[in-house]
Amino acid sequence: MKNSTPLLKAYRALAYITGVGLVLLCISMIVWYGFGVAPSSVMIIGTIHGWAYMAYVVVAFSLGMKLKWPLKKLILVLLAGTIPTCSFFAERRVVREISAELAARGAALDGADEEETVSA
Repeated sequence: MKNSTPLLKAYRALAYITGVGLVLLCISMIVWYGFGVAPSSVMIIGTIHGWAYMAYVVVAFSLGMKLKWPLKKLILVLLAGTIPTCSFFAERRVVREISAELAARGAALDGADEEETVSA
């Protein structure tokens, strides 16, 4: 993504990390509770996912406040990290919306530059 900001890059990375961590946590819980093996993997993966999710919440909240998202959208994006694979879909939708907004702003700025050149 060309017009990406550092906050958006952090959001994308944390959305993927949170999503993968939650899927791995679910798999390790199935292995532990279903087959009685590897209880330490649940603790390790659960801890990593927990820390990643807290960072995801902070970054997603910052992004939402910066872009003035409605409260409902902000809550849905924040909760996306608690449902397996949902963070992948939320990340894709958020990035698509932000890309369209950045492209519109870029086109508006390019149009303003052309008007200034023509009038000068």
